[in-house]
Amino acid sequence: MLKVVQVSFRRQVWRSVCAAAAGERPPRGAAAAAGRAARRSGVRSCTVDPNLEEQFVFVDCPGLEEEPNEEQQVLHQLSVSSAPTCGPDPQVSPQKHLRSLERQLQVLNGGGLQEAGPDSFMEFQDVDFPLDDSVIESKKKKKKKKKKGEHRVFGTPDAGAAVSDSSCSGCGAVLHCSAADVPGYLPSEKFKVLLEAGKLGGATCQRCHLITHHHKAQNLQVTWEQYRQVVRQIRSRKGLVLLVADLLDLPDSIVPDLPDLVGTNKHVVVLGNKLDLLPGDSPNYLQRVKRRLAQYCQEAGFGPQVTDLHLISAKTGYGVEALISSLQRSWKYKGDVFLVGSANAGKSTLFNTLLESDYCKSRAAQVLQKATISPWPGTTLNLLKFPIINPTPYRMFRRQNRLKEALQQTEEELPPDERRRLQRLGRHGYLVGRVGRTFRSRTRGDEIQFDPDSLAFGEDEDADAAKEGADGSPAELSYNELKDAHWLYDTPGIMKERDILQLLQEQEVRLVVPTQAIVPRTFVLKPGMSVFVGALARIDFLQGAKSCWFTVMASARVPVHVTSLDKANGIYERHAGHGLLGVPIGGPERMERFPALAPQDFSLEGRGYLEAAADVTLSSAGWVAVTAVAGERVQLRVLGPEAAGFGLRTPPLLPHVVSLKGERVRKSSAYRPLRAAGLIDGLSAGAARSPQAKKKKK
Repeated sequence: MLKVVQVSFRRQVWRSVCAAAAGERPPRGAAAAAGRAARRSGVRSCTVDPNLEEQFVFVDCPGLEEEPNEEQQVLHQLSVSSAPTCGPDPQVSPQKHLRSLERQLQVLNGGGLQEAGPDSFMEFQDVDFPLDDSVIESKKKKKKKKKKGEHRVFGTPDAGAAVSDSSCSGCGAVLHCSAADVPGYLPSEKFKVLLEAGKLGGATCQRCHLITHHHKAQNLQVTWEQYRQVVRQIRSRKGLVLLVADLLDLPDSIVPDLPDLVGTNKHVVVLGNKLDLLPGDSPNYLQRVKRRLAQYCQEAGFGPQVTDLHLISAKTGYGVEALISSLQRSWKYKGDVFLVGSANAGKSTLFNTLLESDYCKSRAAQVLQKATISPWPGTTLNLLKFPIINPTPYRMFRRQNRLKEALQQTEEELPPDERRRLQRLGRHGYLVGRVGRTFRSRTRGDEIQFDPDSLAFGEDEDADAAKEGADGSPAELSYNELKDAHWLYDTPGIMKERDILQLLQEQEVRLVVPTQAIVPRTFVLKPGMSVFVGALARIDFLQGAKSCWFTVMASARVPVHVTSLDKANGIYERHAGHGLLGVPIGGPERMERFPALAPQDFSLEGRGYLEAAADVTLSSAGWVAVTAVAGERVQLRVLGPEAAGFGLRTPPLLPHVVSLKGERVRKSSAYRPLRAAGLIDGLSAGAARSPQAKKKKK
């Protein structure tokens, strides 16, 4: 085939030479002038004659060795065609024309030595758009996609090394290199280097490093009772308890035996966290959620100890400034403060938010490292802390002035970084807040403002020039800065006895735990139908006179599937572990290790089409609100792992959530999802609407 193409090319060259000798080729200058005229007229030039029909010649080639003198014949004809009698182009010399054809013949001879492809003798190039060399090279080189593998963990333990007296700045565990499955482990190679350099105090353990940078959680040998023993350390201390409850998992996220853990001698402030993930089902839904939370605390047995209750979002900052002002007015500087709550309630996120607020000493935020946060329960393993600022009258006055000025600002008046932050959080949550700092530590280049009142009363002690270490990093807090200081402690999360997250793997936990605003998904079911929430839960509508609405309040990454009751078992057997049901993932091998679904039967009475009768709670995965006709009895069967702790919650947390739905999808049991409006706290009243609501209005 190669020889056929070569001979065809040479014969084409032969015809062009003969045509040139006969005077058929137009002068080069005339052709160039015609091309320039066409470009000036707006017609793009082309190097190929569009009227010339392309010819493909396939002949029997006798072989190159049988035509040894073909090249000499072509060169001889070229020399003849370059004679003056043929009228050559005066702008191109015959020698240049001859050399160009010689180079073409050399390329043919050189190309015949290599393995040629179908396009090896074809080259297309637009004269108006020449290709860059880098583009040509990138086309020649085929990029091979590298598959992302799991992160490899290097390092070896040393059982003979002594345990250090330093704690991990991310989880609070004591650092060591003895065993990899014990909290606070560092590889012996890194542990010894940091120990010799004296930098072990600010280091993080291997587990915190993998969680933060690689989203990988290690399995540690920490029992449920060990978590509780760490929290019991605060029983004998005088202080205030901030009980953090997960609003997505009420009432299970409320610690049932709180007085036994922290003692009966402490006041308790209850904080309902993750409010930004809940849609507003009615104008007064915040007051209703607050009442429900207070009722669950009374039922848990520590109602008399509760002195205040707040609804916040530690992630978006909603309600945090109001919490700080309340603590500085009521608790002031009487003692230490302890963050207590169940695992995955958001304590470490709140710890990091308060670390960057007016509740912490200004220079401590530069020195101390933030706590490790992740969707996996039990991230914090020991007590983390930061020093609380003393809320003197002067500081309270300065803080109130800052908050009043912030309430007069509009979104357009905010700095670009702050505006982008609010827009980003507004896309992920319904309620967004602003958390700022009134007092900041000065650098050496800042101008010192003289204030005789503050100097006389020592009010600006936190605004001293920031000290730097030898390597340029902020120096440790001095003895005078920590003398008689009170601290805020982040305690380990209390592991729940029954939780769906304990049955899931790393990737499955990231899918199940909601991290963005939950958009309700509503389906209408007739008796004899079933709804799957992934492969984690199944709800069978056994008996009822009319159809009911089932509103799923779970992560958008968990699929929902509706089918008939007689097909439900077959769908679970075929699709559990695969894409249709989503979670768990891993196919039949994963489902062999996943617990079987155990049934629970519930009976409830409908309250009408606009109000849910009850919530089927799915532990940390969310819940399903059931809405039925008023006065009608409905029989349900809930199937899920026995260790997950599914149940029925009455009254429902968001009874009017069924109204947050769009039009019904044609020939389907589903309704189009409808996202509720959001709110930005800390701005003027005209700018308090969320960016999503503003965009829709425009």
